[in-house]
Amino acid sequence: MALVSTILSPPIEPMLAKVADELPAGEGFLFEPKWDGFRAIVFRRAGEVSIQSRDLRPLDRYFPELAKALTEILPRGCVIDGEIVIATAGGLDFDALQQRLHPAPSRVARLAKETPASFVAFDLLAAGGKSTMALPQAERRARLEQLLGSARPPVYLTPMTRDRAVAADWLHRFEGAGLDGVMAKPDFAPYQPGKRAMLKIKHSRTADCVVAGFRWYKEMKDAVGSLLLGLYDGSGALQHVGVTSAFTMEMRRQLADELEHLRKNAMDEHPWRGWASAEGEDANRMPGGKSRWSAGKDLSWEPLRPELVCEVKYDHMQGRRFRHATHFVRWRPDKPPADCGYDQLEVTTAYELEKVFGAGKKRGGP
Repeated sequence: MALVSTILSPPIEPMLAKVADELPAGEGFLFEPKWDGFRAIVFRRAGEVSIQSRDLRPLDRYFPELAKALTEILPRGCVIDGEIVIATAGGLDFDALQQRLHPAPSRVARLAKETPASFVAFDLLAAGGKSTMALPQAERRARLEQLLGSARPPVYLTPMTRDRAVAADWLHRFEGAGLDGVMAKPDFAPYQPGKRAMLKIKHSRTADCVVAGFRWYKEMKDAVGSLLLGLYDGSGALQHVGVTSAFTMEMRRQLADELEHLRKNAMDEHPWRGWASAEGEDANRMPGGKSRWSAGKDLSWEPLRPELVCEVKYDHMQGRRFRHATHFVRWRPDKPPADCGYDQLEVTTAYELEKVFGAGKKRGGP
């Protein structure tokens, strides 16, 4: 096994997952809820804690209250993989979590009090100063349970079950608390940094959306990068709800030709005119807005007359928008744009987050 000097020093690439359409059948899997937050690896060394993001960047300064709690709760010499979340009475709040990544120390300190974060642990990479990554997943889970058996909020141990039926129930019920699926981990597998060695099963449903604009593919002006999608709200206003972008290069160029006729005079009466100059908090919901989350990306967009409708596949909503990029399914020439409203979307039944934290202690759990 690796020594302290190797395993307790960031960065460590997190183990990744590939998408699956359904829960795997048969035995040999550990199932866990899929938390909707910031992936984080916590390094507990003598006298300090380091929190590393999925992209290997330090997160400590943004979550001082969490760093303090982890220092107090975790034993020295451990490395734990998990998720940073913000738990509210209405479930997980990813919008509030995004706001925590603020450059101003005064804002960070204020938000740490107003919207404190929690850490949900789901894998053990080191304990007692020695690596556990070569151990099977099931053994790492058992050791993690021993390590965090007396953990207290804001540190939690994620629920786990080997029962596929229980996992299927979690996939359905836990969405109401803000979770976005279930993880399936082979119980014999070691921890594999950077490898897609797990499965993630996410919710899948479709919606018919208005295509109201697009972005060019990188710096090319003859290929479409993504389509901007809209849905009509109860007042008849077309709201920007997300993008769809999984196209082949052939289709990107084909789209550029097919959408050309909808660009003429598109901005004259476009429902999103003026959004390209938006900044600050409003920029997060506008297709051309520049905000601190854009990381310097070119978010300029080309308006289209809102006459086309397409069907897309999505996993779940975050407020009034799709949480992740959607997948294009097909065009809907038979569907009037005016019929593309929020009322077509499936309503998720609310579920108490505290019941999620305690689920693994019931049937099928540890």
